[in-house]
Amino acid sequence: MAQAQRGIQKKQHINELLKELVRKATHLCAAFTPTLFRVAFVPTFVLLSLVLAAYCASETLRRKGVTVPVISAFTAACSRKRDENQFVFGPVTLACGVLLAALLFQPLSARVGIYALAFGDGLASLAGKCFGTIRIPFVPQKTVAGSTACFAAIFISVFAATGVSLTALLAAAAGTVLELIPLKDFDNVLLPVAVAALHQFLL
Repeated sequence: MAQAQRGIQKKQHINELLKELVRKATHLCAAFTPTLFRVAFVPTFVLLSLVLAAYCASETLRRKGVTVPVISAFTAACSRKRDENQFVFGPVTLACGVLLAALLFQPLSARVGIYALAFGDGLASLAGKCFGTIRIPFVPQKTVAGSTACFAAIFISVFAATGVSLTALLAAAAGTVLELIPLKDFDNVLLPVAVAALHQFLL
């Protein structure tokens, strides 16, 4: 019986890890948007807005029992336990974070904010799931491994974008602290906007 229970738990863990890989692959895809914005800002902004609208419509239909090909399967792959029978907000807040950063800030600052979201937040959760054994005091849902990965990913990506180590250090520190705030999916909005605002202030 105990062995069967362990087998079930292992399968559940693998399933959760696979879902986390899909979610974070989506985060990482956001890293391509600054280049697309630089090449064709308006078409990229409009296309991303249309994708967001299509996703929202699909989620509304899904909750009414109507399956939309591809999008509903993507939603199922991204959903967490807390999302069961709920509107899955993760992709919505991710797109909103990218759009707001691109709309409100200068291109380089927007790039920095979007990279913080794509790489920092994207890799933090994955590292926490895979290697997170030590929990952070007062924030038990966060791990040392996740926060370390977040800091390193933001520092490297921002330094690659700006070439300024102090800017990368400050962005990484700010992004790591913000990622610790238990905002569920809404950190997808706060993180890129706040880090982009910090970078623009430092310019």
